Amino acid sequence: MKVLKTTLTVIAILVAVPLLVALFVDQDYAVEREIMINKPKQEVLDYLKYLRNQDNYSTWATRDPNMKKTYTGTDGTVGFVSAWESNDQEVGKGEQEIKSIVDGERIDFELRFYEPFEATEPAAMVTESISDNETKVKWGFNGHMNYPMNLMLIFMNMEEEIGNDLQTGLDNLKIQLEK
Repeated sequence: MKVLKTTLTVIAILVAVPLLVALFVDQDYAVEREIMINKPKQEVLDYLKYLRNQDNYSTWATRDPNMKKTYTGTDGTVGFVSAWESNDQEVGKGEQEIKSIVDGERIDFELRFYEPFEATEPAAMVTESISDNETKVKWGFNGHMNYPMNLMLIFMNMEEEIGNDLQTGLDNLKIQLEK
C-alpha cells in the first residue's frame, strides 16, 4: 500500500509541475524578418500583394511539389484565398486570406491551419521606402498556443524555426525581384 501511495504521489508531482510551469509561460509569440530590395517600394508591394507569387519565393510553397493548391477570388485583392493540401505532415492543410491592403505600405493575411493542427494566426508583409530605388520588406508572423500546450514553447525555438523560413523566403524574394 505504501508503494502505491508513493507511486501515485510521484505521478501527481510529475503531472502537476509541468502544468504549474505552463501557467507562467507566455502563450503568444511573434517572429519577424526583414530584407533590403533594390526596387521601388510600389513595385515591391505590387508584386507581394499577389499570393500566387509566393510560389516563387516562399519556402513553404515548395516543401511538397505534389501539394494541391486552390484559389478563390481575385488575386491581389482583399478576400482572395490561397488554399493548400498535402499528405506531407510538415505541409498539412490550410489556407491564407488577404485581410487588408494598405496601398504602398502593407498587406495583412490570416493563416488558417487545419492539419496537422488547427490554428488561425495573423501575418503581414510591410514595405518601407529607404530611397527611390530601395525598399525594406518586413515579413512577420504572430502565433498563439493555449494553456497547457504553451509549455511546448519552452522547448521550441519559434524565432529560429519560423524565422529561418521567413528569411529564406525573403532571400528568394530579393533574388526574384532583382533579376
